[in-house]
Amino acid sequence: MQTVGNRSGSPDPKRHLWVLGLIAPGCALLPSQLVLHTGFPVFWWIGPIIVLIVIPVLDWVVGEDGSNPRDEDYELLSGDRYYRWCTYMFLPIQLAGLWIAAYMWSGDELTAVDKLGLAATLGFVSGIGINAAHELGHRAEHMERWLAKIALAQSGYGHFYVEHNKGHHARVATPEDPASARLGESLWEFLPRSVFGGFRSALRLERDRLRRKNSGWWTVHNNILQAWAMTAVLYAALLVAFGPTMLPYLLLQAVIGAGLLETVNYVEHYGLLRGKRRNGSWARCSPADSWNSDRLVTNIFLFHLQRHSDHHANPGRRYQTLRSSQEAPQLPAGYATMILFAIVPPVWRAVMDRRVLAHYRGDVTRANIAPRKRQRILAAYGSAATA
Repeated sequence: MQTVGNRSGSPDPKRHLWVLGLIAPGCALLPSQLVLHTGFPVFWWIGPIIVLIVIPVLDWVVGEDGSNPRDEDYELLSGDRYYRWCTYMFLPIQLAGLWIAAYMWSGDELTAVDKLGLAATLGFVSGIGINAAHELGHRAEHMERWLAKIALAQSGYGHFYVEHNKGHHARVATPEDPASARLGESLWEFLPRSVFGGFRSALRLERDRLRRKNSGWWTVHNNILQAWAMTAVLYAALLVAFGPTMLPYLLLQAVIGAGLLETVNYVEHYGLLRGKRRNGSWARCSPADSWNSDRLVTNIFLFHLQRHSDHHANPGRRYQTLRSSQEAPQLPAGYATMILFAIVPPVWRAVMDRRVLAHYRGDVTRANIAPRKRQRILAAYGSAATA
């Protein structure tokens, strides 16, 4: 049951919890100290441990969030700079952790397995850093847009700044969107389609934007080149400071970060399809076009990313003002748990395909179906699909 606001106190009952979102970049600072004080090398893997084990357990124990901000508190919450600083502080912690990791990768103190664990931890931080960039990149303020590009530097996924805002939000829950997973499509089929499709789309969108401004590709105003330049400067600084031996681990953490982002993309819109207007154009995106989860722990950890339905319906809303809608289809668990399901396609389909069908009241023809599997899926779901 959703409650609205907190009429006797703060308009946001979670206000003092948002700083806990900084645990994510803090994971990059913790491994060496935890290993030093406990002697357990498993803590080099603390990033995957927290995201894939601790958070799913806490989501199950703590349960649903259950509160929505009141409409009359929207302006107050939007203007409160405390919430902005919770995302701003993500960046220096993230970059400090990367610097420490690069130093350790370059040395001989760690085994290869320990270095791989540290790379996995930094990769999870990098992927969650893309989420911080996602929040900042939607803002109109010039500084926050630059901070979004800085947050993307570690993962080298700077084109996301363009593709997410101008591509994904325009085409979400349609067959034209590479980041919207289709019914019957496994995570492993989705990943290359989303990665390469999003990359090509970003290049095309930015090229077209620059053409409208009578500008060529090679300009300081190119958003993609700006973001890639930040990655180049960051990586070059790390190579100069610590040498080339750390480069494989640096690249590995970037791949893991991008993979984590794309896995979350897979979860967020699986099988969902927007309706069409009478003229054949796609209807405006509504809360029904994104999967929602209102698990409290992951909500805090990911700055309300799980309230994805409201984010797509109202992309200008800051994370603290996002609401959980009854119209939105609901995931059975938080994102961290759903990632584990997605890794194993038979488990994912057993959990999610029936929920897609229920969302469309048994009419699977209303879903976004993987083209190669369309006939098989239509046959599998019987008369409601073929009517």
